[in-house]
Formats: sequence, structure tokens, C-alpha cells
Amino acid sequence: MGSIQALRGTRDILPEEIGYWQKVESVAHDILSRAAYQEIRTPIFEQTSLFERGIGEATDVVGKEMYTFKDRGNRSITLRPEGTAGVVRAFIEHGLAAQGGVQRLWYGGPMFRYERPQAGRQRQFHQIGVEVLGSPSPRADTEVIAIATQILQTLGLKNLHLNLNSIGDSEDRQNYREALIAYLTPFKSELDPDSQDRLTRNPLRILDSKDERTQEILQAAPSILDYLNPDSKTRFEQVQQQLTSLGIPYEVNPRLVRGLDYYTHTVFEIQSDDLGAQATVCAGGRYDGLVAQLGGPDTPAVGWAIGLERLILLLQQLQPVTPENIDFYVVSRGEPAEAQALVLAQTLRQRGFSVELDLSGSAFGKQFKRADRSGAAACFILGDAEAETQTVQLKWLATGKQEAIAQSSLISLTESLRQQIADSRAGVTGGSR
Repeated sequence: MGSIQALRGTRDILPEEIGYWQKVESVAHDILSRAAYQEIRTPIFEQTSLFERGIGEATDVVGKEMYTFKDRGNRSITLRPEGTAGVVRAFIEHGLAAQGGVQRLWYGGPMFRYERPQAGRQRQFHQIGVEVLGSPSPRADTEVIAIATQILQTLGLKNLHLNLNSIGDSEDRQNYREALIAYLTPFKSELDPDSQDRLTRNPLRILDSKDERTQEILQAAPSILDYLNPDSKTRFEQVQQQLTSLGIPYEVNPRLVRGLDYYTHTVFEIQSDDLGAQATVCAGGRYDGLVAQLGGPDTPAVGWAIGLERLILLLQQLQPVTPENIDFYVVSRGEPAEAQALVLAQTLRQRGFSVELDLSGSAFGKQFKRADRSGAAACFILGDAEAETQTVQLKWLATGKQEAIAQSSLISLTESLRQQIADSRAGVTGGSR
């Protein structure tokens, strides 16, 4: 019998890669906290009806990509394919609207869609997203775009492009939908099979088609910007003016639509030149009708999600993330010494140092080699002699400088050790590794 492997479309994030994930999560947490966004954590699975009602039964996500199953109570359960519907459900269920004002929320975690795996796209994938609930102001649209841009730029991404569009209100969209169907119907037999299927079911999604002939046909298609009512146009102009005032460049793309039915007015994508075909790293927009659609009070809202797999691919291309070096590596051999080494390591950790304790019990030579490879600034050594005299040898690995220290004096030497580590890494006393 062969070994059990991860399912197709899922992957393990190993320690050698985890530094990128931790950096993204740390930067996002810091920037979102400073902008007064509060974290919310919702369940990974929900009632299937939440996504059918919220995302739309005619969408590809609901129609083709959801992981749906019956539980033991014969209820239809779905692993969340995106984060917004669950956040809105929690917003309604816990009466957050009654708290008044604007709710700025953010989330992170795994999502699930059954689609063909490829670089940066998995069946279990991860997102960080924000939702601003309770503000109809175009400034909310601009704020979330600005924060997404700040996160990506802080992470070091440079070749970014903001694509922007307005899909208007529900009446604008219905008028455009009819115009688009009328234009495309004579070409139906020339459209790709997916677009033929979408023609009456979800025609705006045809604008996303990657088929060359379909794109040729769309060249002369009507633009949704011509179907915006005066209020929708004014709103879109305000968002553009605000982005300009923040120094955020953008390009209006009338073909940009989002794949989920709940969007209204502003929609956007932030793309990178460095990702090839899978260029979008952040996408979102306004969804003023979703809260009411799911049974809550009429609540305007806007948000976005960043796909972490694609973002990590970019970061790996752009910059190496090296693991943080530990402060001390503890080498010991012999039963009394190993017992004292355990106490020593834990004492140092409690004083704020990062410490790796060699647990192998192997010969000193092998332990010293591991200490050299560890990246530690210094090594503590305990053998039979040190155990008997209650001392420890401290060896600075860059220079080989070594001294004996009484174990009882280590705590009083904490600040001195901390400074020596800093000096060693800066190449002042111990040299740098």
C-alpha cells in the first residue's frame, strides 16, 4: 500500500515557505489595525443556501465550483468558496448593524472551490479580505482600495495596476444586460460554449471570456458606462477624483465585471505584471444589496479579498524571506548536563531569547555542526564538568570566543547578553554570521 498524499488542489505550506505567509499576515494585520479594522472569524462551512442566495445561483462559483455535501442531519452544507457571504451572515445574526456607525471588518483563512489547479490557484486557497458595512459614501470605496494598495506596496510589490469600473445600480445593470444580450444574440453560434451558456443566464460574465473569437465579437459591444444613470456616473467620478487626490493611478476598464452577483457600482482589480496570465492579486467592489438580500437591514457595503497563494508566488520572485536567526543553540551531553540544559534553555526563553535545545544526545562534534548551521549568535555548552561545577561554556560562533559562566549568574547577565547578540549580528564584537 502506497503512502497517503495530499488531495489534488491542496498543498502543504512547509517551514521553508512559511516566512512569506507570516510576513503577509503581519503586514496586513498591522495596516488594518491602524486603519481601525477589526478582525472577524467565521466558520469554514455554512448552509448551502447562504451562498446560493448571496453569490447567485447563476454564477460559476455556485453552479460548478462549490464543495457541497449532506451532513448527518441531511442538511446541505458547503465549504465556504469566498468570505463575504459568511461575514454578512454574522453581521446580521449578531445584530452588528444595531451598534450604529460603520463596521470595518477583516478576515483571513482558507476558502474552497472545485476548479482546475494551477500555479497560484488551488482548491483550498487562502484569502485576506475586508468588509466595510454601513457607509454609502464613495470615500469608503476609495479607502478600501487605498488600504489594499498600501498592503501590497509595503510588501514590496511595484508593478501594480488598478483596473476600475462601475457596474451601476440594479436598474443600470438590467438595462445594460438587455443591451448586451441584444448585441450578442446574432453572434451566439460563434461564441465559445461557456459564453453561449451564459448568454441568457449571466451575460455580463461573457465580458470575462478568454476565448479569442468571443473577445473579437466583444470589441464592438456596448459599454456599461453608457448605461449609468446620472447618480451612478457622479458616484464613479467621485471615486476617480479621490484616487487621484491620493496619488493612486488607475485605468478605467469598462469590461471589468466581478464573477459574483452581489456587486453594485464600484468594482476593481489590482493586478501585477509579474504573474503572467494569473495577474489579479486583489479584487473587490461595492455590494449595497447583499445584506438586505440575506435578510438583514438595508446596509451599503464595500470590500475586497487578496488571494494569498498568488501573492506569495510574487513575493518569492521578488525577495527572499530568510528565517529569523535564533539567539542561542544549547549543546549538552550526559544525563546531569542534559537535565541542566533543559532548565537553561527554558530560563533563557522566559527572558525573551530565542533558543534551540539540541535533543539528539549525539556526540559533541555532531551537535557543534548543527549549532554552526543553526544561524545562532552563540552556543551554550554543558558537559559533565559543567554539570558538576554548575557552570556553562558560552561560545560566540562567528569568532570562536569562549568563556565559562556560572549558571546562577545568567539571569543577571540578561541585558549584557542581549547587547552582545546585537553587537555580534552587527559585526561589532563577535563578528556577523
